[in-house]
Amino acid sequence: MNAGIINVTGYAGCELARILYQHPEINLTTVTGRSSAGENLAEVFPHLANLNLTITPELDGSVDVVFSALPHKASAEAVIPLVEQGIKTIDISADFRLKSTEEYSQWYGVDHPAPSYLNKSVYGLTEIHRQEILHSTLIANPGCYPTSAILGLAPAVSLGIISEDIIIDSKSGVSGAGRSLALTTHYSEVNENVMAYSLEGHRHLPEIVQELGGLTDTNLNITFLTHLIPMTRGILSSCYAPLKAPYDKTNTDIRELYQEFYKDSPFVQITEHPPQTKQTLGNNNCLVFPTIDKRTNRLIVISCIDNLVKGAAGMAVQNMNVMLGWPEDLALKTLAVYP
Repeated sequence: MNAGIINVTGYAGCELARILYQHPEINLTTVTGRSSAGENLAEVFPHLANLNLTITPELDGSVDVVFSALPHKASAEAVIPLVEQGIKTIDISADFRLKSTEEYSQWYGVDHPAPSYLNKSVYGLTEIHRQEILHSTLIANPGCYPTSAILGLAPAVSLGIISEDIIIDSKSGVSGAGRSLALTTHYSEVNENVMAYSLEGHRHLPEIVQELGGLTDTNLNITFLTHLIPMTRGILSSCYAPLKAPYDKTNTDIRELYQEFYKDSPFVQITEHPPQTKQTLGNNNCLVFPTIDKRTNRLIVISCIDNLVKGAAGMAVQNMNVMLGWPEDLALKTLAVYP
């Protein structure tokens, strides 16, 4: 099948190209970019020279599946004509993640350009919405922070073993901010430094509330705090919530509950020890470590992903595989790069 990438020149776009290059069922035939149109892909990203593609301003030729890595609003405007033609589309922006037009406008500061499609799209967290993805034409790829947080908490919320008061403390590498220049991602600002940001509310919070809320009848009260740390890739989320009393399960019991919940999910691994971001570098795994703080009767869950793979491009390819009826892990079996 022929595939295209809209906006290949961002981090998610070039990571998609890298993964699709090794996909046995996909021929990447067209890639677009705004400022780099007319250049060979190798001029922008030398590591992608084997693809031998020219960056064009618009998709060129016939395609069966398209990935959009444009910013919000621009992405919706680009993909709706494709969806109307029946082309399978995976949107990596935030444009189709939220089901409420009011929430979208509140968090992204613009009116949605195609609100009628919000309820036609499927939130592409494969581990939770696999069956809906199978029958969808438009997939809203999840945000990177929500991927780590939701996968870490979904079993506990779904099984009703924690209370509604949840804290999610997440830390991300600098690539999560994208390739655009900004003072806060300047080397001198980031190096040897850790900073909290978006204390008034991060844009990914409503995704987390929406998706975890769909797993329970309880109104969840979620505090979500993000930090930037001096590394290129990776997200580590530490999640905390009181266990519902009385609760007499052991750490072994908790891990078994999580293993059962994800038994059909090849990319979620329940670990015996707290995971590290380097253990996910370059691959599509989400490492999850649930444990009980007996002193406070609180569940603690540590969740790690590579924000550019499981948090973006890898998840997009995983969604495509499910949409097209292929093995979910096709082209995604890469081991982590360590150290």
